[in-house]
Amino acid sequence: NAELWRQPCPPNSPSTAMSIPFSLSEAGFEGSRSLVSGLHNVALQTDNGGRAPTSSSDDSDGADVVEQRPQFSPSAMAYPSPPHMHGPIVAVSCYTCFADLAHGPRGVEAQRSFWTFRLNLNDGTLTLLSAVPKGFAHNPAFTRCHPSLNVVYSCTESVRHEGQVLALQLDSRSGELTELCPPVSAGGWSTCYLTIHKSARRLLLVNYWDSTICTLELLPSGKLGRRLCVYDPKGGRTMKASADRHVNHSMNDERAQAERQSDPHSHAIVLEPSAGTIAYVPDLGMDVIRQFHFDEETGVVTPCGVIRSGVKRAGRGLGPRYLIFAKALPTCYVVNELSSQVGVFTYDAGVAASIESAWAGAGSVEAKQAAVCAAAEPTLTLVQTVATIPDAFPVEMNTRGRVAIHRPVVLCACCTHPPPHNHRCGRITIHPSGDFVVTSNRGHDSVCVHRVHRDSTPPGLLSLAGIFHTRGETPRHFQFDPSGQWLLVANQDSNTCAVFAFNTATGCVTYTGNTYKVPSPNFVSVRA
Repeated sequence: NAELWRQPCPPNSPSTAMSIPFSLSEAGFEGSRSLVSGLHNVALQTDNGGRAPTSSSDDSDGADVVEQRPQFSPSAMAYPSPPHMHGPIVAVSCYTCFADLAHGPRGVEAQRSFWTFRLNLNDGTLTLLSAVPKGFAHNPAFTRCHPSLNVVYSCTESVRHEGQVLALQLDSRSGELTELCPPVSAGGWSTCYLTIHKSARRLLLVNYWDSTICTLELLPSGKLGRRLCVYDPKGGRTMKASADRHVNHSMNDERAQAERQSDPHSHAIVLEPSAGTIAYVPDLGMDVIRQFHFDEETGVVTPCGVIRSGVKRAGRGLGPRYLIFAKALPTCYVVNELSSQVGVFTYDAGVAASIESAWAGAGSVEAKQAAVCAAAEPTLTLVQTVATIPDAFPVEMNTRGRVAIHRPVVLCACCTHPPPHNHRCGRITIHPSGDFVVTSNRGHDSVCVHRVHRDSTPPGLLSLAGIFHTRGETPRHFQFDPSGQWLLVANQDSNTCAVFAFNTATGCVTYTGNTYKVPSPNFVSVRA
């Protein structure tokens, strides 16, 4: 830096202010960091020879000359920090071993299983911050952020190895992910979904392959505690399908559907948002939503009902995958993967309260479970079914759809129209505003946006806002930033993550031109 200060000024020029670029991390500026944090340029006064100002003793011979340190102008404090130093952190998980999966990705196996980016809220660009070391995790497939700590939970997906739950510390400045505590067994195979109870004391999960449901303890530090409960919907029966010999669960033809639906396959576990005492598990294999009472203290789930996830047509399966509750409405939305439909359900809080009262009023655990079974009634009622793809989308384009977009068929719960063509849905979520339901189509390579009608009868019915291409193949997962203006899509089979602008008034999705290479991305999480 001293050499920069001594660059000569033009001859015979008056004393000049030079703009000097520098880094606050360089030696010599550490002591001034607190005073000049965020500066990019400083104006330094020089004399005619380009030298920094000096002070000398009063002796006429000028024996000792001491060079002064630069003085920083307070006005420079107005310069902003670099864009990659602020904004939400985006964590992307990737498949690392295709041979261990029930389905068959067509992308590139990742050597590094997690990547983190910083999202620029001004233009939707991403800056790569970090990637975990090679071999860090095996097929992480779902992540969930702790509600108050910088901790990210993930689970491993494998039909050959028992699933594990990981607790990772997230450095909010650098984006680095490190292991917070040793992994904990998920109690089953091909772990695919995590839910954190509103108290942040319990973590619930499901294992897709053997359909088991598990509850783990969460400690105040965010670390994983002991396993509290495991429930098996099969009742201990042996599965018909084998981990060593099975159909590709990415396919959706009749043979694949028949095998996938020969066994139960739990695909998610979601708690009703008010008290968190009723848990719902979409069973893709059995075409039902399993209803449970959840006791936070013990972690025990008690079955208390089964609900059909939609209307079956022409013998085709429904394949419920995920469900989500509307914001401030007694409404629930279920995405049926195999039929490419969203089922709209009303939620009965009164029935849920009766089930909770039955549990609370009994004595022993056995008595509580018996009381819950006696009080069991469905809390969800189907009121509408909407399609997520164009009605004319052909079966043979199931995995590479590149077609014109048409308005999809909308079916009432009681109608008899045929279902849409063969296809597979992915994720479903609610926009942060609560005004839109968004679903991904993994064969049509699109996201479908439906508008939520709060004033409909019953409230929360859907109408189509649009279907939009994701600029990649197999959009397995997507996520909104907290503001809802940016939509980030993980296109699994094209090894890319794409960023879209979301119009919060119309539901229109517009490509920003920002696409990033990420090997076999399967999940996107955003931490503000």
